[in-house]
Amino acid sequence: MEEKVPLFGKTLSELQELIAGYGLPKFTAKQIADWLYKKEVKSIDEMSNLSKKARELLKKNHTFGLTEYVDVKESRDGTKKYLFPTAHGKFIETAMIPFKDRKTICVSSQVGCKMGCLFCMTAKQGFQGQLTAGEIVNQIRNLPEREEITNIVYMGMGEPFDNLDEVLKSVEVLTSEWGFAMSPRRITVSSIGIIPAMIRFMDECEAHLAISLHTPFHEERQKLMPVQIAYPLEQVIEELKKYDFSGQRRVSFEYIVFGGLNDTPAHIKELANMLRGLKCRVNLIRFHPVPGTPLHGTDEETLQKFKDGLNNKGILTTIRASRGLDIDAACGLLSTKALLNQKK
Repeated sequence: MEEKVPLFGKTLSELQELIAGYGLPKFTAKQIADWLYKKEVKSIDEMSNLSKKARELLKKNHTFGLTEYVDVKESRDGTKKYLFPTAHGKFIETAMIPFKDRKTICVSSQVGCKMGCLFCMTAKQGFQGQLTAGEIVNQIRNLPEREEITNIVYMGMGEPFDNLDEVLKSVEVLTSEWGFAMSPRRITVSSIGIIPAMIRFMDECEAHLAISLHTPFHEERQKLMPVQIAYPLEQVIEELKKYDFSGQRRVSFEYIVFGGLNDTPAHIKELANMLRGLKCRVNLIRFHPVPGTPLHGTDEETLQKFKDGLNNKGILTTIRASRGLDIDAACGLLSTKALLNQKK
C-alpha cells in the first residue's frame, strides 16, 4: 500500500498541480490552502466548502499532515523546548524563547546534521534525514504560543542550506498571503555558509540571513567547521558584499566565543578587517557546554571587552542573552536523549 502524502506544507502551486491531476476545479487549491494555513482544523473532513468528491479523493491519497509534540521542557526563564517526532521514528527540537515583548521560535530543518561542527551537539547525532516543508512549518503550527510568535529563526537542528528546497518552500508558506502571511522581515535563516545555496537564497527569498562565523582565521575555522575547506569564509563574505543591505534586509554573523581560542585582540582586529564595508551585525554567543568537546566558554570580562573592541572598530556587536540553561540549552541535547531512550 502506498503511503499517503501529507497536504500540510504544500505551496499553492503544488496544490494547484495536485488538483489539476484530480480533475477538480482550479479554485479548490485556494480553498485547501485556506483550510491548511488560515483555519484551526486538523482533518480533511473539516474542509466543509470542498465537494464530497474532492474530500474523498483527498482522503484516499493524503493525510492532513499535522504532528503533535510529544514532550516539552520549560526553563525558569520561560524558554520552552518542544520535542517533535518525525515521519521515520526520529526526533527534532523546537525552542520557544520569550524575551521582553517578543516570542521567538527556533525551528529545525534537518534530523541531525552532516556538517560536523566541533561545538555542535546535533552534529554528534550524524545526519538522519531531511525535514519536509510541512515538518518545518508544523513546528510553528502546533505550538501553544503560535498566535504570540513575533519572530522565527532557522537555527535549530540541521543546516538549512543543505535542505534548501524545503526551507524555501516553508518560508513561502509562512510569508505568502495564501499561507500564514508573515513578513519575511520576521524570519532569519542561519547557515554555515554553503555558497551556491546562499546565493540562491539571497536571490529567491526576502528573509534575513545569519552566517555562523566563529573565527576569522582560516585554519582555526577549519578545525571548528569542516565546511571552511569547501567554502572559505573569505569567499562567503566576498559574495555577500555584492548585495545591498542598506534597506530593511539584514545580514548578521553568529560568533560563539570560546575561552582561549577565538576571544583575543587579534581576532577582533582580523574580524573588523574582514567585515569592513559590509553593513552587518555580529552576535556574540556564550558557549553552552556540549559533552565530548574540548571547548569551553570565555569569561564575562573577556566577552565584554570583545564586544567593546568590535564596536569601537565600527562593527555593530551585541551579546545574545543566554536562555534555557536549565533545560538542555545546547541544540540537539533533548533529541539525543530521546533517541537514546528509544534504543533502550
